[in-house]
Amino acid sequence: MSTRTIVHLMRHGEVHNPGGVLYGRLAGYNLSDLGQEMAATVAESLKHHDITHLVSSPLERAQQTARPVADILKLDIHTDERVIEAGNKFEGRTVGVGPKAFLNPRFWPWLWNPFRPSWGEAYAHIAGRMLPAIDDAREAARGHEALIVSHQLPVWIARKSYEKGRFAHDPRNRQCSLASLTTLTFEDDRFVGMVYSEPAGHLIPDALRNKFVGGA
Repeated sequence: MSTRTIVHLMRHGEVHNPGGVLYGRLAGYNLSDLGQEMAATVAESLKHHDITHLVSSPLERAQQTARPVADILKLDIHTDERVIEAGNKFEGRTVGVGPKAFLNPRFWPWLWNPFRPSWGEAYAHIAGRMLPAIDDAREAARGHEALIVSHQLPVWIARKSYEKGRFAHDPRNRQCSLASLTTLTFEDDRFVGMVYSEPAGHLIPDALRNKFVGGA
């Protein structure tokens, strides 16, 4: 008889970022009040799940998103550097990879290859760290459920890896809203399915639902 294990990949909640900075891996970017509410809402939705292992990116916004789950389920938060935000050369700036960036000649050396992408950590590298982290979480929770709190791009690339999809994409088309869950199901070590859900979707303003925020 096979053993079913579930791994939830959760994107963190909304960040307090009034300046619109592409914060990436910068320290000091914490959840907003709305982000805290999102985290608490998702934790409440998961309180009856069989989650036995909790993992988080080391960045503050992910740790803060994981905390309500840890409190409700009485779990320790295991910090894993492998599920951190993607590296991005635009980090700390207020201009993203979009039409305005392409109009600025000083950014052109960063934008020569959108399929890698040339402005940040390669998609293949993100997959190369996310998948082993998921494997380890799955092994730690074998026969139960694990939750990994990460960031939009790493979650999306992990999903595309399991779906055998192309990594190159339009960031505006990622199905990975704030505080969303990308749930992976495994039979023994074999991936058998994915379900996407938004337990805190009612808290996401329509203007933010599909907005691309670099380093989010």
